[in-house]
Amino acid sequence: MTSESSVVVHSDPDVLAHAAAARLAIKLLDAQTVRGTASVVLTGGTIAAKMYRALAEAPVSDAVDWSHVHFWWGDERFVPADSDDRNEKQARSSLLDHIPVDPALVHPMPASDGADGDDPEAAAERYASMLADAAKPGTARLPHFDVVLLGVGEDGHVASVFPEHPVAYETRPVSAVRGSPKPPPVRTTLTLPTINTAEEVWLIAAGPGKADAVGLALSGAGPVQIPAAGVRGLERTFWLLDRAAAAHVAPKFRSLRR
Repeated sequence: MTSESSVVVHSDPDVLAHAAAARLAIKLLDAQTVRGTASVVLTGGTIAAKMYRALAEAPVSDAVDWSHVHFWWGDERFVPADSDDRNEKQARSSLLDHIPVDPALVHPMPASDGADGDDPEAAAERYASMLADAAKPGTARLPHFDVVLLGVGEDGHVASVFPEHPVAYETRPVSAVRGSPKPPPVRTTLTLPTINTAEEVWLIAAGPGKADAVGLALSGAGPVQIPAAGVRGLERTFWLLDRAAAAHVAPKFRSLRR
């Protein structure tokens, strides 16, 4: 099967957030129709929080059986569990606290005050074990991901895979990150090979600060230089953008405009 890539440009961040929320609800509904369950990998950031709030409030979300959705995270800041820097905390306050999830299917990455203490390598190994435990019996190291959601940094990073950083070369499912160019400096992240096992990967970006990175990623940059260029879904890759973030995207790549 050939993976398809689409660029969808919306007029502003609010329209983008609401459209992405509706798209995600439908994707999860479709997955549940096929398998009875669904799985999504969450991201952090301003546009993600806006999308999560829109999803929690959208009428179509009532059709999703949230008690049969697995929630994973693409990356996490290695800070205490109650820190406002945690992507988990953002996702809970904007989405998970407002829908009827099964707590057993919510899989946050370990915090720095958790069982592994201040050892991010051990925390990464723990999360890799959690993923393996949720995989199909046999040799699979990863469960099925219906959708991986990714923000795009101004430098082109996705999750906590930063340009020219050792983690960009990592092949293990989950990696610790030390010396992140964005604070906090210590993190855990899914690696590019893990992200690329998803059925669909959605890269979501808004604002003029993202335009250079998006343009480079879509014009053939390498994955070490621009990690966003190195991710793609097995079936579909969506670039969900507002007009400002799409400013440097060639018209031929814009498959749909709203």
